[in-house]
Amino acid sequence: MNPHRYFILNKPYSMVSQFVSTHDVRLLGDLDFDFPEGTHAIGRLDNHSEGLLLLTTNKKITRLLFQGVHPHKRTYLVQVKNTVSDERLQELRAGTSIRIKGGNDHLAAPSEVLIVDKPQNLFSSGYELREGVPCTWLQITLTEGKFHQVRKMVAAVHHKCKRLIRIAIENIELDGLQPGEVREMDEKMFFEKLRL
Repeated sequence: MNPHRYFILNKPYSMVSQFVSTHDVRLLGDLDFDFPEGTHAIGRLDNHSEGLLLLTTNKKITRLLFQGVHPHKRTYLVQVKNTVSDERLQELRAGTSIRIKGGNDHLAAPSEVLIVDKPQNLFSSGYELREGVPCTWLQITLTEGKFHQVRKMVAAVHHKCKRLIRIAIENIELDGLQPGEVREMDEKMFFEKLRL
């Protein structure tokens, strides 16, 4: 039996987190990388989100990571339109009410939220704000992942999410990986860095 394999990817903007779709969209299989049969994404990033995506041939990882006893941290860089006030920042940290699947309201768990400088060496997504339009860059770390949660959280405090880049899941980071690049990781390191 072949050992399981583990990959990290910097998912580009305008690509879905799957290998097959009935829609005319860019897929993971379009990347210049020969993934082994049975590879799937662990969790998802939507079409307009960028950054760290984990892939594996091990079907148990999704359950271990997202439904295990211990919550796992996911960190995002988020560009929002306009300047985020201290009051709005505190609302995000405390946990905002968001609408989730099924139309129910959900009080998001408290999050680590910091205002950060514009990231250096930021790659283009093709969806940047025009120069001169006021914006704020946030670093948001969550331990839960409702559908479009980060976008809904910033919308709940009256800001529009313009870019969303996942930069880390636990201790696995993008670490210089360019959009569309894939790096394989050995199983021991993968489990250690994810605290599994």
